[in-house]
Amino acid sequence: MYESMAQEQLLRGDASARPPVTVYASRYERWEDLASVRRKPRRDYVPGEETSDLFFPPELYPVVLHPLVAAKGEVVVKALLLCRLYDYLDFTTELENLAVIPVATKISRGRSGLVLPPQMKADAFKIVTDEAWHAQFSHDFARQIEAGTTIPYQVPEHAAAPSFLRRLDEVREELPHDIRGVESLLFAIVSETLISGILSDIPRDERLPGSVRELVRDHAADEGRHHQYFRTLLKHLWPALTPREQQAIGPHVPAVVDAFLEPDYEQSFRHLLGIGLTGDEAAQVIAESWPPRTVRRTIAEAARPVVRYFAEAGALDDARTRDAFERADLWGVHATGDLAAS
Repeated sequence: MYESMAQEQLLRGDASARPPVTVYASRYERWEDLASVRRKPRRDYVPGEETSDLFFPPELYPVVLHPLVAAKGEVVVKALLLCRLYDYLDFTTELENLAVIPVATKISRGRSGLVLPPQMKADAFKIVTDEAWHAQFSHDFARQIEAGTTIPYQVPEHAAAPSFLRRLDEVREELPHDIRGVESLLFAIVSETLISGILSDIPRDERLPGSVRELVRDHAADEGRHHQYFRTLLKHLWPALTPREQQAIGPHVPAVVDAFLEPDYEQSFRHLLGIGLTGDEAAQVIAESWPPRTVRRTIAEAARPVVRYFAEAGALDDARTRDAFERADLWGVHATGDLAAS
């Protein structure tokens, strides 16, 4: 079993039968000088040195703006925002450990299923190192905050699995057996090309503790380089797929986007029960805080870069794939900013 697992490729089939990647411009020549794991100090949360107890932007967690939650008072609202920071930190740790590191490791060891230049595989090793550091400093920072506040951090062994895993399982089940595995590669591409944009505003939000802003800034700087790497990978991946593979995979890309960007409603439901709301009240808060049309619009806005990259790679040339993007409001007249015209 272990030998077969070690040899398994992300993209099945004979890699040598696919067109090789011959052009690659590395952005990692100065990795030793720029990577946060090599050059940035550990970010410590020291309560006596912080001037703010607002741990997450309220606008990015709309449940705290709902009247049923606001009526619980400022202390409860701020506690929920701290729980949301814990969720973000834990999501980062789980994302890196469960989704990105395994894919980058496969690429670095020549088991992507593509023929990649040696430098591209070597750069994947650096991404593995970056992501392991992101996972570590996120977990460590959450424990520091827990020690400096009265709000406990729910350790992962007792926490529910992140929702993106369930959603990826659903995508995998929809794929033909001989193609399964490529969803992990697609999810890494989607998450790594979108996360730098998601992180861009938090470091500038002076309402938040300085240590929170610095930690997110370090993460975002590394992810900017990862963004370019995985954008390049997609550019070569899609033309390397057979027409059958493209037609089988393409319609599921919107679900992969949703797996990364859609709110974790179940986790928020648990938090709302924790502040004393009934099940019906918690469901009401979630339904009214995240109306489906608003969620679709928000996802479309956040997904604009990766949708454009899939279009540039030729994925939307297939009618069924284009239709799936349009039905998800990621492409066409309903997409934010009319991506089809951009």
